[in-house]
Amino acid sequence: MRALRGRAGDIDEDRAVTQSLVADTRETGEPAVRVWTPHRQVAFGRRDARSDGYERAWAAAEERGFPPYERRVGGRAVAYTGNTLAFARVEPLVEMREGLTARYDEAVADLRVALADLGVTAERGEPPDSYCPGSHSLSTEGKIVGIAQRVQRGAALVAGICVVRDHEAIATVLDPVYAALDVPFDPTNVGSVARAGGPDDPETVARAIERALAGEEVVVERVR
Repeated sequence: MRALRGRAGDIDEDRAVTQSLVADTRETGEPAVRVWTPHRQVAFGRRDARSDGYERAWAAAEERGFPPYERRVGGRAVAYTGNTLAFARVEPLVEMREGLTARYDEAVADLRVALADLGVTAERGEPPDSYCPGSHSLSTEGKIVGIAQRVQRGAALVAGICVVRDHEAIATVLDPVYAALDVPFDPTNVGSVARAGGPDDPETVARAIERALAGEEVVVERVR
């Protein structure tokens, strides 16, 4: 499987890399995986943008040194410190109405394997009032992994976030952000691989996730 590593020069260029990966899979029918550390930011979802407190939330992120950014998909705000991992697996798709649940279940299982390989036993689910709440999450001593899915003609993108370390920094910036959005949030429920006793090195965690999502035999490419 094709494995793309690295990130582009800025937030916009970096997001375009993943979009290109989806387009490539749609055109070639070849699956691909990307695991990387996005630039420091708070990424807001469309639901956030419709909130009366969106401008205050945007300012709260900016004031704390996290450039705010609005992503195209739904969900609630997530924070990346520069050590936080994002992952994406793109698969060719024939029928848009089939396989949604199976892809979620497979991704959750694969991420559990990756964390186990790092010495972290995580369970499916999340504690109350977690960041970017969703039913496809992994937690232990707080939420560590969140998974989402986007289906379009010809390709399915299963993507998510894994907090490697800096859980306190993430909690600190998201607390006022969620307060401004009037969304329940408990900062003590932000977990991380390091908090759960695993490694705090993003590269080590990234390679474990890449192996779990793509297998051992990968063709490695670098973001240019």
